[in-house]
Amino acid sequence: MRVVLAGSSGLIGSHLVPALRQQGHDVLRLVRREPQAPDERGWDPYGGRLDDRVLDGADAVINLCGAPIGGGLWTEQRRKELSRSRVTPTTVLAEAVRRNGVPALLNASATGFYGDTGRGVVTESAGPGNGFLAELCRRWETAAETASPSRVVLLRTGPVISPSGGLLGPLKPLFSLMLGGKIGDGTQYVPWISLDDETAAIRFVLENPRISGPVNLTAPEPVSNAEFTRAFAEALGRPAPWVVPAFLLRTALGDLAREMILSGQRAVPAVLEEHGFVFRHPRVRAALGAAVSA
Repeated sequence: MRVVLAGSSGLIGSHLVPALRQQGHDVLRLVRREPQAPDERGWDPYGGRLDDRVLDGADAVINLCGAPIGGGLWTEQRRKELSRSRVTPTTVLAEAVRRNGVPALLNASATGFYGDTGRGVVTESAGPGNGFLAELCRRWETAAETASPSRVVLLRTGPVISPSGGLLGPLKPLFSLMLGGKIGDGTQYVPWISLDDETAAIRFVLENPRISGPVNLTAPEPVSNAEFTRAFAEALGRPAPWVVPAFLLRTALGDLAREMILSGQRAVPAVLEEHGFVFRHPRVRAALGAAVSA
């Protein structure tokens, strides 16, 4: 298949490109700077410019654009940046997909769509939750859906476990120094997924035209923060005896703490499992052990 991909320089994109090519797919990468390689094509999402010739012969567009959600306090300016970096590129790509008759758009989203779901299991049939993240994801997905009648897949990704970056990026130094611990009461769920399974799942969805709409890119067994803390400490061979008080996080980080750290989603990959996707890392201990030893 001929695939045009936006957001290839991020954690997921940088692993997805070689994974797709290994399976024989032809991948063109959209870049916002001057193209420097034969597989790069320039575009200006904020200027609304994408040369339609880039999509000639394309079987699918994959959009992974978006500023890091935890990259700073959620000031008003930061919220605007997070929204603009997702909704604007998605709008440009969705319109181009529809205009040029590209068969499919696979667009990034997040399990934050569901808001804080407590201990209840959440599948793709659930509606949006409350809060900034849920509203951001709703607007993001609405922009993608304008690509219809092309096939639109909404990739609701959970926190990604990777040897570098992702969920473990800020945690590994703390846990290695024996400063790790559960957050608050530790009951909030972490809908994690390994980087290997994330990229494999995107390829699986790309190659399966029967799949459309929202797809939870999460492992089959989400765990509580307390369970995740124990498993990560065990993988590193370090104790994690501390408890980070919830009120301190709320005071220091505001809504970012309330929506990203102190709440969660017990989201499960119902669509992937229904279509026969097999996870390489279905359990968190194996995923953490593989990431730590890599």
